[in-house]
Amino acid sequence: MQHACAARPLLGAALAAVLALTATACVGGGRGPDRPTGPVPPTVRSPAALPSPGLPPALTGGQARAALVTAADLGEAWEPTRGAATWRDELLKATAGRSDCRRLLDVLYTEDLFGTGAATAPRATTALDDADGGAQLHYRVTSYRAAGLDRTLAWLGTLPDACGHFTARAAHGTVRDVRVTGLHLPEAGDARGGLRVTVGDAPPDAAADTGTDNGTDNEADPRTDTDDWAGVLTVDLVAVRVGDDAISFTNGTLGEPADDATRTAAETGTARLTEARRQGRAQV
Repeated sequence: MQHACAARPLLGAALAAVLALTATACVGGGRGPDRPTGPVPPTVRSPAALPSPGLPPALTGGQARAALVTAADLGEAWEPTRGAATWRDELLKATAGRSDCRRLLDVLYTEDLFGTGAATAPRATTALDDADGGAQLHYRVTSYRAAGLDRTLAWLGTLPDACGHFTARAAHGTVRDVRVTGLHLPEAGDARGGLRVTVGDAPPDAAADTGTDNGTDNEADPRTDTDDWAGVLTVDLVAVRVGDDAISFTNGTLGEPADDATRTAAETGTARLTEARRQGRAQV
């Protein structure tokens, strides 16, 4: 009898174990041996549903406008522009034989340094005139990938060697003499690049001078009766990157270029862009 009594607790324990296993199987929805136990893996989305590695967050319109320079930054002689300078069409709307030099002229004329697509469209722009000296400054704020911005800055650095001296031809056949040198800039931003480009009258035999022509077509007489301009245009082209944003501007004049305006625009613009980015991050 003692053996029978001792067996009852063992039988009760075994029955409880069986009932516990049965309850677990019911709670698990009848999961059989072909359905693994353990944590449920996260839902796998199809490639079409996954977020694409797009562009970095761009500055808002207000942040970009806050990064613009103003006439007050450059001095008393500066004011909002009254229109595009006449020398833009006369001297910058031209072409050259070498692709890099042709691209440089296009950039100076269109101001589209970082490209013409929607992704590289400027976030904010401004234009200012020096009423006394006749200079004109066109200024832009652009948001893009840092690597893409740096590729453009690296290209700028190659131009003093690739296009140091070449001739360009306007639509009406006039040949211009173009010289490109590097521009010393303050240590502003994460990366920077600058050029000084001068455009002047080409000598009469420029079209036949293959040593400096860089591939421009040759013609017997590059002059036309309608071309009565004489002088030298000087244009500073500057860009500074701050993270995934950049400022870029041209400062052009038919007189003596004012180095302080170019330097001030670079320094002040970089400081404004840095502050706009800081405030943008603080608002997130």
